[in-house]
Amino acid sequence: MKKLFLLGACLLLTVGCQTIDNSSLDTVLSEAIDSLVDISNVNRTGYRYYLPRGLAIKANADFNEIISDQKYLYYLYVDIVSYNSNIDFQYTVNSRAYYSASLSSQNKKGYIEINNYENDQYLIEIMYNYAKIEVIAYEEDINMVVAYAMSILTSVTYNDSVIANYLGDDVFLSNEEAYDIFEIIGSDNYLQFTDEVENIDEIRDPDYIN
Repeated sequence: MKKLFLLGACLLLTVGCQTIDNSSLDTVLSEAIDSLVDISNVNRTGYRYYLPRGLAIKANADFNEIISDQKYLYYLYVDIVSYNSNIDFQYTVNSRAYYSASLSSQNKKGYIEINNYENDQYLIEIMYNYAKIEVIAYEEDINMVVAYAMSILTSVTYNDSVIANYLGDDVFLSNEEAYDIFEIIGSDNYLQFTDEVENIDEIRDPDYIN
C-alpha cells in the first residue's frame, strides 16, 4: 500500500511545480532526505526504486539507466559493489561550485554538486546511498530536476541476498567496467552508457516495472 510519498511523488503531483520552483534548494533537499518511503515500482538485480509519475525509463544496461522527464535525461548508476563492501567516503564541499553540499540521513550518505556546464546549462551530480544521478539542466529547472533525482535516490532499496549471490558469481567484477560512484566529475563530462545499452519502450505513469 502506498503510505508515504517521496518529494517527487507528493509535491510534484499534489502541490505542483510552483511550490518547488519558489523553494530554496536547501529546502528541496531537506524535504527529500527527511521523506519516508515504503513503495517501489522498478525492480532490478539486487535493488529496487520508485520512479515518480512524469518520468520515463528510456534505456537500461546492467546497473545504468537513462530516465527522461521529456525535457532532460537523468543518468542513473547504482553501485552494488560499493554497497556490498560498505565503502565509506568523505565529501569536501566545493566553494567554487554553483552549489555544493554533503547529504546524510541515518546511515545513508551522499553529496550534491552543481557546476556550470555550457550554453547556460548546469551539470547536476547527486550521489546518495550508493546510487548516483547526473543530469544537465537550465538554471530555472534546477529545483525540479533535483526533486525528481532525489525522489529516485532516496527510494533505492537493496536486496542483500540477491547482491551477495550475484557478486559471488563474479559476474559484475569480471564482465563490467566499474564506474567510480564517488568521483566528482565536475564540468568536464557526464555519465554515458557503453555501446551495450539495451533500448526499451518508453514507460509513463508506471505502476510496476520489471
